Amino acid sequence: MSPYIGLTIPAKADYLDIVRLTLYGVATKAGFAFEDIEDMKVAVAEACNNAILHAYEEGQSGNIELQFECSNGFMKISVKDEGRSFHYVQTNHDDTSLHNKSISEANIGGLGLFLMQALMDEVQVLTHTGKGTEIILTKQLAGQASRKEELV
Repeated sequence: MSPYIGLTIPAKADYLDIVRLTLYGVATKAGFAFEDIEDMKVAVAEACNNAILHAYEEGQSGNIELQFECSNGFMKISVKDEGRSFHYVQTNHDDTSLHNKSISEANIGGLGLFLMQALMDEVQVLTHTGKGTEIILTKQLAGQASRKEELV
């Protein structure tokens, strides 16, 4: 089993700096380049912002759970809330990925996912009926074989 770091923060923007600092420390130890770490910080902050803005009703308290896991040349970051989930339809990867598409092709409210997909190697969205959303962001360590190549 790969070691992982867990972090739970209140779903408030005031705590995003703790997420960025934790991510920086874990990614540095794993050997990621500065540019890749910056990309991951933006993607993870966007996932957290989605939870802060959309998961919990105004005045309702809630948490965001994060897990950072490094293994086999990849870093996997899970961002999970237990608030209101949204309707996400997973289709063929070519249909859901916004790589090689213009920003005008992104759905309204889908720009956060557009950004995450642009900065990370893999983005998975898991919705739990009425009880939360989990976004799993994966980044490959530079110089490692791509995940697609490993699966072939």
